[in-house]
Amino acid sequence: MVKRRTVLLGGAATAGALVIGWGVVPPRQRLHTAQPLPPATGQVALNGWLKVAADNTVTVMMAKSEMGQGAHTGLAAILAEELDADWAQVRLEMAPIDDIYNNLATVVDGLPFHPDNDGSIKAVAGWLTAKTMREVGVMMTGGSSSIKDLWRPMREAGAHARAMLINAAAVQWKVQAAECKANAGVVEHAAGRRATFGELAALAAQQPPPGKVPLKASAEFKLIGKPLTRIEAPSKLDGSAVFGIDAHPPGLLHASVVMCPTRGGKVAQFDGAAAQKMPGVKQVLAVAPYHGGTGGVAVIADTPWHAKKAAAAVTVQWDHGPAATLSSAAVMTQLTQALDQAQGFGYHSVGDVDKALQGAATTLTADYRAPYLAHATMEPINCTVQFKDGAASVWTSTQVPGLARMAAAKALGIDEDKVTVHQLLLGGGFGRRLEVDYVAQAAAIAKTAGGAPVQTLWSREQDMQHDFYRPACVARFKAGLDAQGQLVAWHNVSAGQAIVPQVLSRTFGLPGAGPDKTASEGAFDQPYEWPHARIAHEIIDLPLPVGFWRSVGHSHQAFFKESFVDEAAHAAQKDPVAFRTALLQKHPRHLKVLQKAAELAGWGQPLPPDASGVQRARGVALHQSFGSIVAQVAEVSVGADKAIRVHRVVCVIDCGAAINPNLIAQQMESAVVYGLTAALWGEVTIKDGQVQQSNLHDYPLLRMADCPRVETHIIASAEPPEGVGEPGVPPIAPAVANALFALTGQRLRALPLKLS
Repeated sequence: MVKRRTVLLGGAATAGALVIGWGVVPPRQRLHTAQPLPPATGQVALNGWLKVAADNTVTVMMAKSEMGQGAHTGLAAILAEELDADWAQVRLEMAPIDDIYNNLATVVDGLPFHPDNDGSIKAVAGWLTAKTMREVGVMMTGGSSSIKDLWRPMREAGAHARAMLINAAAVQWKVQAAECKANAGVVEHAAGRRATFGELAALAAQQPPPGKVPLKASAEFKLIGKPLTRIEAPSKLDGSAVFGIDAHPPGLLHASVVMCPTRGGKVAQFDGAAAQKMPGVKQVLAVAPYHGGTGGVAVIADTPWHAKKAAAAVTVQWDHGPAATLSSAAVMTQLTQALDQAQGFGYHSVGDVDKALQGAATTLTADYRAPYLAHATMEPINCTVQFKDGAASVWTSTQVPGLARMAAAKALGIDEDKVTVHQLLLGGGFGRRLEVDYVAQAAAIAKTAGGAPVQTLWSREQDMQHDFYRPACVARFKAGLDAQGQLVAWHNVSAGQAIVPQVLSRTFGLPGAGPDKTASEGAFDQPYEWPHARIAHEIIDLPLPVGFWRSVGHSHQAFFKESFVDEAAHAAQKDPVAFRTALLQKHPRHLKVLQKAAELAGWGQPLPPDASGVQRARGVALHQSFGSIVAQVAEVSVGADKAIRVHRVVCVIDCGAAINPNLIAQQMESAVVYGLTAALWGEVTIKDGQVQQSNLHDYPLLRMADCPRVETHIIASAEPPEGVGEPGVPPIAPAVANALFALTGQRLRALPLKLS
């Protein structure tokens, strides 16, 4: 008789064996979608990444969102390179939702390992995480991962399609495939025969899978590394580009929402009778706080004006929720108290830092702080949904189309396969559109519209006051120097909210598990070498939703770290560049970036005053994030009114292989402007649970007249490409702060930077 225990143990052993067996099997392909791609007239799909039409156009299936970062141009060039297409024949189409488009790179990079860790545990964890994300991950544009994530899949897709086109030509001409080659959209035979991709496409689609196809060597690249113009630029110039807010399906109605002024609050009760009687009004309804959002009352009307005007006539009693008494002053007090009382979770430790601090010839300590920040995208939050006959269409600008589909389906009470997502251009994302609260809200509103499409549009004030904010954070540093001024001990503990557990909870209903790398990234995963160090972070739970903001934890941890390195250099009476150089001897790529930035900026040379006699000074910062190394040298001056002016930023980046130098330079310029805005002015404050800032008059963005000249230099590299969307943000705040110290002697340890 078989005992129950035997069955259980046997079952467990079998499950374990299956898991182990699954783990050692190679990941499934990222070449073909589960369902064939929908072709337009004359098109055939050669795999899940491209279609070729009889008119010789090549349509690249785009799995990443375009929000100004140039991902569409860079990714299309990668595929066109291996396909040997003519750039002029390349078109784009947003990819359907399918597992082959799931983002693997971001999740693998999110594992909390130190960059110097080359151990087997890290390798196995990365392998298994990538395999898992291929099956259960999500399509996502974020974490500066677009090029890195699709570098190999899109090259393989282009190479496989090229092989199929060449095989088709060989069959048609009755020659050996090895005698043919592709070049600029044409297959050629040594004897002089030629056929366009379009002429061969139908026959190519009938060719057997080519198996493994060698990829080009970098020396053979014709498109990669060239400054190709942005593929979507013409549509933005002539106005034909379609952003989320431009979705206008026939019969469109409009919704305006009155949301609880307290972030995360909801409706207790409301009176919409007056609004219901106003011209153009179709419906007045309460909406719940979806996916970590805020509840409110929605008004559906014929026009945006009628909806907004009627929404103002609704009277509401609010349930302000757990954040009702929250204030930013109390948050800072709580975070600072955490530094006094907690050790934090240790992300990186080497040597015996306590003993080294006790034996140091000189010690120094300092506290730093950074406030909450909003994303402030140019295009306010909006989403258009039509729910008709048990199915839904969603038009939106999102960084996560699969999660948007899931959120809409849940709000409507239908299966996900009944929801079609039309992914449109983003008027800015910066991480805000990784959230799907507004999609669920729009779906719930459209559910009551009797089958008509409804566009839900937030005001900029609502956008600002109902964001998912960059966490406020504080950090405490202690450093020890020996008698020669060498940095021998580094102790750093920070405290703040963690993003990932919140995202897991509000998106999937899952509890967060394990350390959140984003809380301490930029603090523990940096290149400086110290004989004794401990870097930790204490997670604090607070009732304000936080989210991914451009460069995430690096955005403030870089300011803390690079400013305190400068403090240590000053205490050691050493030049800041020379001091950093001594700490980077085991990291030649970082050292090269630092030294190139110093050289191009004229570091060490006198910096003359400007024409009006105002003195200037330079500051330097070096930081690695999302795989790329960036050094920036900022030249600053201070006006008589204490206004800080940044005149010039020399920016050097090592991002591995440079796919398109134009795009990289644009990203560095954009990052400097975005990061400088935050460094000089960015601050969200809370009182009684309500965000006090409302629009660009009290949350200003850097104007053209205030922008510095940004000079970008790209280090030539044969390494695989890394991120460029975010790595330019973190160094600018410390570079400016360090320049201000050199100019004024004031060490600014809080953002935004304010001179006394």
